[in-house]
Amino acid sequence: MKKGIKFKTSFLAFSCITLFTQSACGNPYPIGTPTQADSYFNQAERDASRGNIGKMYDYQEKMEGSSLEMYPEYWRLNQNLSTQTPQAIIDFVKRYEGSAIAEKLVADYAEAKARTNDYATVRQIAHLITNADASEACAIALGFNNTGDAMRAFIEKPNVWLNTFGKQPELCLKLASDMNKNPLISTDDREQRLYRMLRVDRSQDIIQLSGQLGVYLDQAQLSMISANPNNFLASFNALQPTASNRYLYLYALARLAKKSVGEAGMQFNYDLNQDNLRSEPFFDEKTRRYAYRTLGVARMNVNTDQGFSIEAVDWLQKSVGEPFNFEEAEDYAQAGIRFGRWQDVITAIGAMDHNTQSERIWQYWLAKAYQNSGDNSQKKQARQIFVKLAEKNDYYGLLAKDQIGQRLTQLPSNPPISNDDYQRLNQDENFRRAFVLYGLSANPAYTNREWNWAVKKARDKGDKGVIVAAAQQAHDIGWYDRSIYAFESSPEIANSATAYPMPFKNSVVQYSRQAGISPAWAYGITRQESRFNVGAKSHVGAGGLMQIMPDTAKYVARKLGEPYDAKLVTTGDTNIRYGTFYMSDVLNKFGGQMTMTTAGYNAGPNRATAWQPTYGTLPADQYVESIPFPETRHYVKAVMENTVNYGVLLGEGGQSISERMGTIPAK
Repeated sequence: MKKGIKFKTSFLAFSCITLFTQSACGNPYPIGTPTQADSYFNQAERDASRGNIGKMYDYQEKMEGSSLEMYPEYWRLNQNLSTQTPQAIIDFVKRYEGSAIAEKLVADYAEAKARTNDYATVRQIAHLITNADASEACAIALGFNNTGDAMRAFIEKPNVWLNTFGKQPELCLKLASDMNKNPLISTDDREQRLYRMLRVDRSQDIIQLSGQLGVYLDQAQLSMISANPNNFLASFNALQPTASNRYLYLYALARLAKKSVGEAGMQFNYDLNQDNLRSEPFFDEKTRRYAYRTLGVARMNVNTDQGFSIEAVDWLQKSVGEPFNFEEAEDYAQAGIRFGRWQDVITAIGAMDHNTQSERIWQYWLAKAYQNSGDNSQKKQARQIFVKLAEKNDYYGLLAKDQIGQRLTQLPSNPPISNDDYQRLNQDENFRRAFVLYGLSANPAYTNREWNWAVKKARDKGDKGVIVAAAQQAHDIGWYDRSIYAFESSPEIANSATAYPMPFKNSVVQYSRQAGISPAWAYGITRQESRFNVGAKSHVGAGGLMQIMPDTAKYVARKLGEPYDAKLVTTGDTNIRYGTFYMSDVLNKFGGQMTMTTAGYNAGPNRATAWQPTYGTLPADQYVESIPFPETRHYVKAVMENTVNYGVLLGEGGQSISERMGTIPAK
């Protein structure tokens, strides 16, 4: 066991000296050398994963006093978490206060208890959770909402009450339903949520909310309409203009729109015309606007299959006057951006809450809208926004630089790392655990959690020096993905060259040039795909530095006239050679259009083509912002940002992200 540890440690030192030169390994107090007690971690983790929980007592004794001593007890408690007593969890958290694994145990415990409706226990341990994610925050709020503390639960209302996003945590859906009984929820709150639940087809919520509003809908009605919305809508002329019928109409329209937005749109237009002939109109302003909202959102949700349509902008514009939740406002802004409907973009951003409006994405598009459609005062304001955004070298900062005629010519320097910074890093138990686990080649789920927690705790203390020192040490030993994470999760620290490592430089430059593409772009793709983790493998089977799918690798091998070898494809050199060839191949098919090629690398060339405009051309920033897959939208932005920064580091001259992104041609 000791021999294995010494080998790993010496390998890290060797990597540091040979790859980065000894002077680059500047930490005079390097941390992370595993001890004999630490060395039992992987064996204990394997036994725990196999259900051999009885062995955890033995490991607990062997690992006592080590950086990782809490893990055997954690695995033992976690095996039957929901059956543990609150005191057992509290005792663990107190012994290992401030550690990542203590935070995880108590947060998971709160979720487990919330799922069994044991809200008294949730409330008892809620104060021990310091970094709740969405699901954990909902578990805590459920605890308060069901034990008489309406105000503490009400804090979560903005996050769940009008949320219509499809993949919400189960506990957040439960909280939103339970909050209907919260005395701080107003009649207006209930009505706004009811309109959304009619659209997303949550029948239990529909029945509860409508009942609170004095309108009684039942499951039989909803089931019948859901099975055949056309049948209900066909009886429009016989419907009386009652509150219940208006709600049921919107429910039927939403069900039809899910099957065919076009048919639903025609049905609604026909019914509007019919309504003009009635002595007493069926549609009041609110119902009419929410009908348009239903159609507009439904139209945006089928863009992956049908392409974008100006109808979405028109329908959403006609729904203005009723409050937008975030998803609706984002849909409206995205549709407006796609078609250059700048006044609609301004209206959509204005419908977002103040914190959302302040985000860099919406500040950029507000400035772009002001620039394209505003008066002189708004154009002046647009420039002020661009100047502020351009202070950073992220995606929107780089776009803003282009708007004010600047180019990126150099990356900021790291804050100098002092001897004191390294000493504090050496004394930081959270970073110590992360580096020890890395030295043991432990399961990345544990290693990354410890690293991310250490960065968070340092960020909470405002200790930029420790974060930069840790990121530099991680960089020096080749742990690039966590070094990058330290910079990207700490917006107060500028992304220096350390945040853009260049391992395998000779191969990347050589194969990129052979393929006729920019090495900066190849690095931009690689950084986003794998964070330079050679062994990276995705859940869909993509592998290696450039995350190449097996079918893609077979295609490239045929094009290169060589036999396909699955083992070679994931190695650094072959993976880079195949990845750069494929980038070039797709780039040529897209006529040299880098933005579309980047989208195609992630989502497939056919989808990138489907997202092209039907007529005319489209600025690339508008194309990217209207990519309907959030993952691909984020991916393209990140790759283009990476590419520009690597362009500077590789000496490709002053960089303009807009020039690299180009213009998107029509299909």
